[in-house]
Amino acid sequence: NTPIEKMAQKHLLRGIFQPAARISRLHVLRTPLQTRLASTEIKLEGVYDNEFNRQRLAVKKHAAESADLWRKLCIYVCIPAVVLAGLNAWNLWNEHWEHWEHMPPLEERIQYPYMNIRTKKFFWGDGDKTLL
Repeated sequence: NTPIEKMAQKHLLRGIFQPAARISRLHVLRTPLQTRLASTEIKLEGVYDNEFNRQRLAVKKHAAESADLWRKLCIYVCIPAVVLAGLNAWNLWNEHWEHWEHMPPLEERIQYPYMNIRTKKFFWGDGDKTLL
C-alpha cells in the first residue's frame, strides 16, 4: 500500500464511521419532553425474547418501582418529619428560656450544701470558680 492508498482508505473509513457516531449522539440532543413522552414499555421480539432478557426487564422494573417508593417516602414523610422535629425543638428552646426569665438571678438563689461540691480545687484563680 502506498501512502496515497492508505490515506484514501482512512478517509473512506472515516466517512463510514463518523455518521454512525453522529447518530449515536442524537439521543443527547433530544429534549426532556421528547424523552419523557417516549414509550417506556419495552417489548421483546424475536431472538431477544428469552429468559435472560425477561429477567433483566423484571429487575429493571422492580428497581424503578423501589426508587419511586423511596423518592416518595423522602419527599412526603422524611422532609415533613424533619420540619416538625425542628419546630418542636424551637418551641422547647423558647419555653426553656421563658422559664429561666421567671427565676431569680443566680446571685440571689439559695446555695444549698449539695450544690457546687468541689472535691478538688480548680488550678486557676481562687480554685472555686469555673472558666465559664
